[in-house]
Amino acid sequence: MAKLQELLARKDVLMADGATGTNLFQMGLTAGDPPELWNADHPDRIRKLHDGFLGAGSDIILTNTFGANRFRMKLHNAQDRVFELNKLAAEIAREAADATGREIVVAGSMGPTGELFTPLGELTMDAAIEAFTEQAKGLKAGGADICWIETMSSVEEIRAAAQGAINAGMPYTATASFDTAGRTMMGLKPEDLAKAFDGLSQAPEAFGANCGVGASDLLVSVLAMEAQKNGFTVIAKANCGIPQVKGDHVHYSGTPELMASYTHLAMDAGARIVGGCCGTTPEHLVAIRTAIDSHNRGDRPDRAHIEELIGPLVAPPREDGGEGRRRTGRRERA
Repeated sequence: MAKLQELLARKDVLMADGATGTNLFQMGLTAGDPPELWNADHPDRIRKLHDGFLGAGSDIILTNTFGANRFRMKLHNAQDRVFELNKLAAEIAREAADATGREIVVAGSMGPTGELFTPLGELTMDAAIEAFTEQAKGLKAGGADICWIETMSSVEEIRAAAQGAINAGMPYTATASFDTAGRTMMGLKPEDLAKAFDGLSQAPEAFGANCGVGASDLLVSVLAMEAQKNGFTVIAKANCGIPQVKGDHVHYSGTPELMASYTHLAMDAGARIVGGCCGTTPEHLVAIRTAIDSHNRGDRPDRAHIEELIGPLVAPPREDGGEGRRRTGRRERA
């Protein structure tokens, strides 16, 4: 069995890590700079990031490679460094994980290309698969245990990234961001995520939701997909509350107490991998770790209970069943 499956066989719930971008900003990363280049330029800071998450008790850490594909790196004239940067990132994470003496899953982060598929844009399926295969091979060479496909919006890109992992001989997980009236910005509903893998030669080790617009919204998405999971492990990796712009900074409203409540609800909803996305610090992860270790699964929550405990949905699904307003453009994993 793959290491993720081995850990899941021994533990009811695994804790993933927290935010990459928002924590690296605290270490000196500036807006517009690609964090992936820090794998070569500031490996000590990336190691510090992983050490903070591991010290808080994470069972899974993600490599600093969210945008390390040829399309995103081309924006910084680094498209020829994809294999190198992914390999370096996996090596840094692997070293940090092995130093703990615990069994840690090193997950190779694979985010979206930032491009639109034909006919809306110019990206073809073949080109996307080639790019994700290149990235996955670098992650594998550096010692990653699994490819962690995240913050996806379209079925085509999920399938392309999954095929890239398969081509590299890697197991994979996949999460989407349901940030547009209960759907991804390309219209995918959480209850349909499981269908995205139909026909692939290798199924995901787990799937779920990450990022989005708030912890309450993400939990409602988890409820929808958990009912359709058909034996799959479900991932919940929510933003730390709701983003609030304060001057030139983006502050996330989530307290450690809120993230502990979110963790209890995620477990009750059926998630077996729980972590934080944008805004989540090691301090928040300590609260998530305590919540996982101390909580016995309770009754499955509904939307009303979720909103009562951690606040109203920011972008609730449209009651008429419509898709809501779709947003376009690139996003960053923070």
